[in-house]
Amino acid sequence: MDITYVLWALLVCLVFYLVRTIKGPSVWDRLLGMNLVSTKIITMIAVFASINGAGYILDFAIIYALSGFIGTIFVALFLMERQKGGKK
Repeated sequence: MDITYVLWALLVCLVFYLVRTIKGPSVWDRLLGMNLVSTKIITMIAVFASINGAGYILDFAIIYALSGFIGTIFVALFLMERQKGGKK
């Protein structure tokens, strides 16, 4: 099996996750959808690096994963504070 089929399958999953992100009934569904999109992009970067034999591209995947994780945490904390009404 050619590894480009894996990239196409990941791209199809990415489209489904984007649709879920846009149509999500709640903000939490949209946040989860964006997290899934981020995960698929990281996976696609890793597969692309594997195809081309370029290990240095994996550094970009790691940086993207860390920034996505930190961003998700900050957005979740912001949404939790907003739902509580800003009270401590």
